[in-house]
Amino acid sequence: MDDWATALLGGVVQIAVLGAVAWWVLPVLARAHARMCLAVLAQSDSERRLTERVDVLTKSRVGVVDAHGAELQRIERDLHDGTQARLVSIAMQLGIARESLADDPETVATLIEQAHETAEEAMAELRTVLQTIYPPILADRGLGGALTALAARSSVPVHIELADVGTLPAAAEAVAYYVIAEALTNVTKHAAATRASLRVERADDVLSVEVTDDGRGGADEGRGTGITGIRRRVAALDGSVRLDSPPGGPTTLAVRMPCAQ
Repeated sequence: MDDWATALLGGVVQIAVLGAVAWWVLPVLARAHARMCLAVLAQSDSERRLTERVDVLTKSRVGVVDAHGAELQRIERDLHDGTQARLVSIAMQLGIARESLADDPETVATLIEQAHETAEEAMAELRTVLQTIYPPILADRGLGGALTALAARSSVPVHIELADVGTLPAAAEAVAYYVIAEALTNVTKHAAATRASLRVERADDVLSVEVTDDGRGGADEGRGTGITGIRRRVAALDGSVRLDSPPGGPTTLAVRMPCAQ
């Protein structure tokens, strides 16, 4: 450039070219940069699944804590209103018997008999409360024997298929027992079924429980707390519950939960 006219014209052309480039190219570059940033910062599939799992576990933990608090309150009421009241009655009866020992032997004998009966009632109530915490039959007979006893007490015939599940953690064993007990209770009360089947098996470190009946189906979780309680118990062990109950039946309750030692 050796004159002002060329310089001015060249400057105008450069400005026009740069403006056109900025108008057409920069938005494309900005969108490409935004897509690259989103791709780099976005969660991977594994991270997304982990986030969803944490959300589920957080919600289930809150539910389990609430259920645990309600269960402790129920146990406290049962002990306070039942067993404790009977123990107080026994103490009063024995106290009166001690005062009447020399003067009225017949009254003492009656009071001792009443105290004995009250003690038996208190022990029966205490056993009932303890069974809601951990069924003694699991410790005595194992899961197989406990399930056989549940099936024997059911008014609906139950066919049991119990594979060799090996040694289970106490928590998983108790949850499986309570799930099956609640499921068979629902079959008896609501399903109008003529028979039911129970299958329990273990694959690696996952315990599977499936209860099926030939009843009328149409089970509604909103009508009661049985299925909700099952879901809470299973969720506490990071398990899953599937309920399939079309109108007309059959109804299938399938539970899967980890059982690693």
